[in-house]
Amino acid sequence: MEVQSLPAALALVAGGGAGLSPEKRAALAVSLPLLQRDYRFERVWFWGCIQGVRGAYYIAEGLGRDRAAPRRCLYSLNCLDWSLLTAASREEVARARQLKGRFQGDPSFQYGPGDPGAEEAAETLPEGAVEPGIKEETRLLATIEQIDKAVGIVPRGAFVKTPLGSVHENRHFEGLSLAEAKKLGSYFHFTEPANLKNKTLLEKANLDPSTDFLDSLEHDIPHGKGSWSVQVEKGGAVVVLRSLLWLGLTFYHVPMTKQYGYVYFGTGEKNTDLPFML
Repeated sequence: MEVQSLPAALALVAGGGAGLSPEKRAALAVSLPLLQRDYRFERVWFWGCIQGVRGAYYIAEGLGRDRAAPRRCLYSLNCLDWSLLTAASREEVARARQLKGRFQGDPSFQYGPGDPGAEEAAETLPEGAVEPGIKEETRLLATIEQIDKAVGIVPRGAFVKTPLGSVHENRHFEGLSLAEAKKLGSYFHFTEPANLKNKTLLEKANLDPSTDFLDSLEHDIPHGKGSWSVQVEKGGAVVVLRSLLWLGLTFYHVPMTKQYGYVYFGTGEKNTDLPFML
């Protein structure tokens, strides 16, 4: 969610329990434009909040001109002072993803052998290697990447892919109709496609390569509506999608307008019980 539309956007997703205090909203309105200027980002999104035991992490993402390029993640404990999450190695991220349980809310906290998921994380190490501690900052980065990859979504047609491979916002996008907005097939994962390569030539013939270059939500596992809750709220004025895999992720789109976005308010824990709930 962009800072300019944040108050209105939070009001649209408030039905899922997402929200910020007036003080936090005021702090974000001041700090995010400064963040964009200082780091020279093309655009800054407020990503959401991960609630820990002793505090909360407020997350923002900085984007460059190519919207498909990796985003820079930053966190704050008070919505005013921001710290950049430094990139971690693939091995560190893989180990951090194995950790379970609540975040502590302390960036300097280190997970040791006795923490939930530490044994699984140690199994990813090469044989004979000494197990180093995993910083909560690394786990935070790994979790944000997981959520973005699994449930970070955009409406069909909101972005276009140029012949050179870069991705930009579609200036001609005027929003989905209400009928289309209620279909899972009208939304794409805003990440590197995986299922697109498995389509047959006949299926690809019906796709527009400039707009249909991402994976659709209808192919999600558990299949389609098993992973998402689609609701029309405020008398048909807004369509809201809520992830059942990452509880706390809420996406909204106002039909026939350019207004859309997603925000996460949760504990940063994946709902591994989802297959047994269907």
